[in-house]
Formats: sequence, C-alpha cells, structure tokens
Amino acid sequence: MDEISVLIVDDHTLFRKGVHKMLEAEEDMKVVGEASTGREALEQARALMPDIILMDIKMPDPSAGSEQALDGIKATRILCREMPHIGIIFVTMFQDDEFVFKGLQAGGRGYILKDADPETMLRAIRAVAHGESLLGPSIAQKALRQFSALPGKQAPLVDELTPRELEVLTLIAEGLCNKEIAQELTISEKTVKNHINNIFSKLHLYDRAQAMLYAIRKGLVKIE
Repeated sequence: MDEISVLIVDDHTLFRKGVHKMLEAEEDMKVVGEASTGREALEQARALMPDIILMDIKMPDPSAGSEQALDGIKATRILCREMPHIGIIFVTMFQDDEFVFKGLQAGGRGYILKDADPETMLRAIRAVAHGESLLGPSIAQKALRQFSALPGKQAPLVDELTPRELEVLTLIAEGLCNKEIAQELTISEKTVKNHINNIFSKLHLYDRAQAMLYAIRKGLVKIE
C-alpha cells in the first residue's frame, strides 16, 4: 500500500507533536509537514501536496491583520479550489452546529473531535485517503439540522434505487467504508464502488457525507 502523506495544521504545538508521533507509528502513513496557521497551511500544501490535511478550525495568526488572517475554514475553501484532490479532515474541539456546517460547506470530507480515540482519527485518514468521507453520528446529526433548514428543491426519492443500492446507502450512513460494506454484503469492493456511483447519480449527490445526511433525513438510519 502506498504511504498516505499527511500535513498537520494546528496552533497547539503539543497537539501537533502528539499526532505526528502517533501517525509516524503507522506503516501506511507519513507526516510531511506541520503548520500553525491557515496561511502556513496553504504554503505547506502547495509545496508538499499531501494526500490528507488534518485541519484545526480556529487558529489565531498574530502576524496577519484581520483581513489577511485565515482560519481553518477559509484556508479549506482556498485549498479545495486549488487542490481538490487533497482530503481535508477537520480535527477540532468545536462541535457547534455552525462550525460543523461551515466546515462541510467549505469542502471538508471528515470532521472529528480532538477528544476522539486515536483509532477514530486513523480510520478517518484512511477513509478520506481512499476517496470516502467520515462523519461521526453526533456530527452527522448537527450537520443534518443545518442542511435541513436550507431551502432547496425536493430531493429525489429512494424509490429510484435498487434494493442493493438501498442497502449500500444505508451502510454508508452507518459509517462503513467500502471494504466493510463489501464484507457485509459479500460482494467485491469494485461492485461497491459501482453501486455508490449509481447512488450518487440517481440521487444527485456528490460525496459520502451528502449520502449519509440524505439517508438520515429519509429515516434509513437512526442516530442518537
């Protein structure tokens, strides 16, 4: 397996060093850089082109004025425009609905809390590196509240999906990755990917985060 290159962005040095040490212990991961502000994140990302960025949301930048300062969300918007292949995972203490919603709107593919166990972070990195998304149930619930409040056209009905596609959608919403879905349904990962592409096309969705929220909204899964 190719190494997953990771850039750690956080204004707390001890947190960065702790995560750095944890990731370097994994055979399939390599930390290629660290940054403490949104501006540094942009510079490092452009130079290093990592696969994954672990991004804090609120980072002070004393050297920049209020107009030039970039927090994690602003930096993510720029990064997603310039380098959409980079998977950005927000790792933060903030779980307010507003932060979750803005983070996902900016292009984040994952959102985990700093007090999560190490396995959650490792799972998120591997999932996003393989083109997937990862939202914990509590985070999905918060995002759902915000997305549900937005005006928009009627979402396509799940009736348009085949029974197998409906099974795959439900398992996505339960947080399973492609490999786990394949094992659960006794099919190949390639077949899972084909089903997911069909689901996205039929329901006019763009990624797994949207699929998860759609499934929750339709009552296919329940969250605490």
